[in-house]
Amino acid sequence: MSASSDEPTLDLEAIRRDLEARRDVVSGRVSGLAQRPELGSAQGFGKRIGDGTVEAISRLTEIGVGRSLESGLMRTERALAKLDEGTYGICDRCGATIPAGRLRAMPDSVLCVACAATARRDAPRRR
Repeated sequence: MSASSDEPTLDLEAIRRDLEARRDVVSGRVSGLAQRPELGSAQGFGKRIGDGTVEAISRLTEIGVGRSLESGLMRTERALAKLDEGTYGICDRCGATIPAGRLRAMPDSVLCVACAATARRDAPRRR
């Protein structure tokens, strides 16, 4: 990444170490969530209203957390790939330089602010 004269340069090795550490932590959490419960350990929903509700809500929450972690893991892996390619700090969508301040705050950023806002706006809404 070429830095403009008004922004300090980034320590790419420190960013790489940070991203690799994040990747390792998140990978471990994703693996932990992905493990299926042992056979016979899952409770049925039962005949009464509310039976199994806590377990069902807990599992749905874990699924949501897992999806969020997987998304973060993909962003982290993409940022590491960009470091390897020599394109870290360049927006994947428009090719603009991503400001160093954004990269320091969010090292897994692969989109500039404008493209990230467009991507959020255009993303399908989950219900």
